[in-house]
Formats: sequence, C-alpha cells, structure tokens
Amino acid sequence: MTGNHQTLALVLFSAFIAVTLGITTWVSRDRHGSAEEFYAGGRLFSPMENGFAIAGDYMSAASFLGISGLIALFGYDGLLYSVGFLVAWLVVLFLVAELVRNCGRFTLADVVAARMSERPVRIAAGTSSVTVSVLYLVAQMVGAGSLVALLLGRTSAAAQCWTVVGVGALMVIYVSLGGMRATTWIQIVKAVLLLGGTVALTALVLVRFHGDFDRLLLTAADRSGHGNAFLAPGLKYGADWTARFDFISLGLALVLGTAGLPHILSRFYTVPTARAARRSVVWSIGLIGGFYLMTIVLGFGAAAIVGPQAVRESNAAGNTAVPLLALDLGGGADSTGGTVLFAVVAAVAFATILAVVAGITLASSASVAHDLYASLRRRRAEPRSEVAVARAAAVGIGVVAIALGLLARDLNVAFLVGLAFAVAASANLPVLLYSLFWRGFTTRGAVYAVYGGLVPALVLVVLSPVVSGSPESLFPGVDFQYFPLQNPGLVSIPLGFLAGWFGTVTSAEVADEAKHAETEVRSLTGAGAV
Repeated sequence: MTGNHQTLALVLFSAFIAVTLGITTWVSRDRHGSAEEFYAGGRLFSPMENGFAIAGDYMSAASFLGISGLIALFGYDGLLYSVGFLVAWLVVLFLVAELVRNCGRFTLADVVAARMSERPVRIAAGTSSVTVSVLYLVAQMVGAGSLVALLLGRTSAAAQCWTVVGVGALMVIYVSLGGMRATTWIQIVKAVLLLGGTVALTALVLVRFHGDFDRLLLTAADRSGHGNAFLAPGLKYGADWTARFDFISLGLALVLGTAGLPHILSRFYTVPTARAARRSVVWSIGLIGGFYLMTIVLGFGAAAIVGPQAVRESNAAGNTAVPLLALDLGGGADSTGGTVLFAVVAAVAFATILAVVAGITLASSASVAHDLYASLRRRRAEPRSEVAVARAAAVGIGVVAIALGLLARDLNVAFLVGLAFAVAASANLPVLLYSLFWRGFTTRGAVYAVYGGLVPALVLVVLSPVVSGSPESLFPGVDFQYFPLQNPGLVSIPLGFLAGWFGTVTSAEVADEAKHAETEVRSLTGAGAV
C-alpha cells in the first residue's frame, strides 16, 4: 500500500481508538463498582440500543472480512456462512432470549444453576464459556493481523505480532475500565460505522454493474476460473462425501451455535425486562439480516472486480477481499478515491475487531469471576472482590487469545469462528435447552452435557485437518489427523445432547419438581426475575 493509504487509515484508526477510549473514560467516572454495573451496565439499555449493540457484537471480523473472502474464493459454498449466521437468530428469538433474561443474572451458568447444585454446574458452564470465548477471540486476532499487515504492506510475523498485541491491550483497557456500559456504547458506534460502510460499498458494486445482479454473478464466475461451477454447490464442500459431511457439520454448528455464545447471552441481561430482550433480538435480526445480504454482494463483487487470484495473493485465506474491493471501487491504488475508501473500510474493519473483542472478553471474564472464582471459594465472594477478579481475568484471557491468534494467523477468520460455534453448540446449547425444558433434568446430567460436548469437540478439532496433516494446517510438518472433518459439529453436538440425557437417566438424584416449576413460571412470566 502507498504512504497515503497508510497515513489516512492510521489517522482513522487513531480517531476511532481515541473516541472509544474517551467513551470508556467517561463511563468509568460514573461507575460505582457493583457487579450489576460491570456485568450488565445497570440493565438500563433500551431495546433499540441493545439491538444495535447485539448487532455490533455479532457482526465480527469473521462476517465482514471472512465471509466475503470465502464467497470471493468459493462462490456459492461461501454463502453457507451468511445463511447459517442469520438463520441462527430464529433459534435465539424463539427459544432463548426471553427465557434466559428471566432465569439468569449475568451468565449462562445462572440459568442452569437455578435448578441444580450450584458448584459443579457453575464450574462446568464457566469452563465451557471461557473456552468458547477464547476460540472466538482468536478469530478476531487473526483478522486484525491480516488487516494491518495489508495496510502497512508488511506481512512479516513481527508486524502481525505487534498488531495482535495492540488489539489485545486495547480490549483489556475497555473491559477493565468501562465494563458492560462502555463495551455496549463502543458496539453501538461500531455497528453504525460498519452498516454505513457496508451500504456504501454495496451501492458502489451495484452501480459498477448498473444494478444488474445477474451480470455481477456471471462476471464473478468468469473471473473465478471455475465457470458456472462457481455459482453452484460443491466447489469447496462437494469434492467427496467427507467434504459433504463437513458442509452439514458446519451448517449445524452455525445454526445452533449462536444460542450458546456467552457474549450473546450476556447481552440479554443489559435490558430491564424479558419483553425488552425479545424486542432487542427483533432489532438485531433486522440489522444483521440486512448486513449479511450485503456481504453476498461484496463477496461476489470482490470475485468479479478484484478476482480470486489477486485476493489469494494478498491473503491465502481471503481475509483481505473487502479492503481490496474498496481500493478498486474508489479508483485504484494511486487514486484519491481509492485511498480514502480503502482507509475508511480498513478503519471500519479495525473498529469491528476492537468492539467484538471487548464484548467477548467481558463475557469470558464474567464467567471466570462470577462462575469459577465464586464457586471455588468456600464462602460467597463480595461483589467488589468478584469484579476485581473479572478485571484481572480480562488480562489473562487477553494474553491467551494473543498467543493463539499468532499461532493461527494463516487461517480464514470465518472458518475459525465456525469452530467456536461448534464448541458452543456442543457444550452450551444442550445444557441450556435441557435446563429450560426438561422437567427431570439433574445436576449430573448438566455436568455431563457440558463436558460431553466440550471435550469431544476440542479433541476432534485437535485430531482434524485443521491442526495437522495438510499444507493448510496449523502444524503442516506433522500428521496426527485421525478425524476427517474440519468442523466437529456433526459428531460433537449430538454427543452433548446424548451425554446430558445419559447423565440424567443414570443419576441417583431425583429432580426437584418444585424448583422446576419455579423456573418454568419465572422463565415464562418474569415473576421473580432480577
């Protein structure tokens, strides 16, 4: 990239960072250190504000950079991510949002522990939530490294390393100083910027093709080198039966995983009532739905205008397709328009990464403090002590995410998020649904459901082509690949549900009918909700 690109984009980066740090400082002056303020922002946000924040939390680097890149490289098969991410919200809307808001206080474990023995359930659910959050954070770190490496024209490990470290440091500052309130406002600002940038790029792509979407698709197919196969299923997931099962596995993970993501569940506690939580989801579905429709245009636009070959040369995983598309739409590398548009898109993508990592870090540090720390202590932790632990946990989680992000920097960010969704759907969704809807569910069943999904999902990822056995693996020089699928969801999700059932039917514990009745009334009516 030219010096103009670098200078303008860095100015915009700095402006966004300055604004968000200003928000964090302003919010931190008014906080009084309570757990409700730190974890849930005082439950003072309106449905519209929370809807924008949920959209800001969900529209991550995987969506903006990764999905568009996959569509640019693989055409129709890349659409699975857009469809899966969007359809997942129907599960959240109809099965989760209101019930979770009524039953819990801050975390997923609150919902499950309402009926069970608290200590083992909180330890299991807290462990799972932290694991999912770290996997999700890795994807954002990889996106940050790819983006800034492209911007600075440096692809060295050192350049990406310092980028990832910088993102990690900023997310720790946001969470430890501002808590949920600062994080929410950062996500709202980011959602507005991202939607505005995406609308502008989509309009420019359609103007380039005079509003003719058919012509856009045919041009993308011609430039792809695959012809009409680019517009049909099977280019990435149709080579053999293993690839087809991988397709099914990924689809299951995306559709079922959203309802188990800790940072999404925690957003429902920032509004005052369950009705407000449901209205938040309706707002977010509208915003997210429009966004994912536009990523389809951007993906095929990148294939048609930039070309898959140029995208691969810039980043093998396709993570830089949208910035390159913006550069071309603005008039090219040496034009003022190209410089401005590229810098704006790069800054918006960077803002996306910062906002999402702040939300995920907050959710995972809440799980560490509210679930793990509080359960492992012999006596109940004071709220201020718990909040202090959460701030310290944000630092530790940031360090782990930075290390893993550097290790996985050559993988597609949307693909990495698919793994996080698979673990969330395997470990968190079964215990959540059983707790809400199964009268006979027991503590052993809850613990089995979490570990019965979490452990197989992680083991299968380690034994999959993602980690070893192929040139694209994390460790291409070794081969301990025994599981053929890249996404473990097809196997690990049913195992999570099966383990929860098995743990319950083999348990000597008798389910507490009174607690179930209380939870049922509370979940459906909101009576007694915090």
